[in-house]
Amino acid sequence: MISGSLLIDKEKGLTSRQEVNNISHLLKEKKAGHIGTLDPFADGLLIVLLGKATKISPFLEGMDKTYMATLKLGSKTDSGDLTGNITENKDIPSLDKEDLENVFKSFLGKQTQIPPMYSALKVNGKALYKYAREGKEIERKKREITIYELKLLSYENNEITFISKVSKGTYIRTLGEDIAEKLGTVGHLTKLTRLSIGPYSLDQAKKSKDVSESDLIPTLKMLSFMKSFEVEGELLKKASNGMHFRLPIEDEIVLLKNKDEAIAIYQRESSRVYSCLRGLQ
Repeated sequence: MISGSLLIDKEKGLTSRQEVNNISHLLKEKKAGHIGTLDPFADGLLIVLLGKATKISPFLEGMDKTYMATLKLGSKTDSGDLTGNITENKDIPSLDKEDLENVFKSFLGKQTQIPPMYSALKVNGKALYKYAREGKEIERKKREITIYELKLLSYENNEITFISKVSKGTYIRTLGEDIAEKLGTVGHLTKLTRLSIGPYSLDQAKKSKDVSESDLIPTLKMLSFMKSFEVEGELLKKASNGMHFRLPIEDEIVLLKNKDEAIAIYQRESSRVYSCLRGLQ
């Protein structure tokens, strides 16, 4: 079994799962997953996990993400992007750079957002997009998100191109629709590129057809953003078996390692007493 993570430059037209399956077949590793689903019309950074590295998925999913998107004003689609059917057309008011930047500023910080029907979010065990394809509208709960950055790049031919850094669970298609509404019109995305996930950026990624086993990032390196603590001897044995024990630290979450190997992720229960969150071997 091979194990490790890959930074992939996802191609337009493919689902995230198709990219994962391509890599799984290429590297002959059946156990494979990914972080952060990208719609087929979108491209950009996709983190793929293989083998034992799939165990670290929960610790990567919560990382902030940065996108570049193009929002076409004047028409709305049922999917929020160019792949959907137009459901509404509306005139576009006269807008200048100041108008756009003022609206962008209003979205910064904590927000609530309703997930779109055309999404992989599951309700009663079924993905919302499947309900949408059946013509069904399902009630969705608002979720709290944070928009850290919203930067205007250009506004030409009724299309706004912008960069946005957002928290986990933010739908850029919905953000685009909300921006258009605040501008007094409607809109949908025509382009979407993910530029980064946490500390990992698109310029580090490769096309799936070009990757090899040598491109695999070891788990210890992939989790280098976490606080770590070296264990050996009796502590190493206990950590390998998921046992409780004391550590001379006070961090809430800690990655336990031995030399170049990630052993486990532990969580503080009380003063210096830690329990295993996830074994990594």
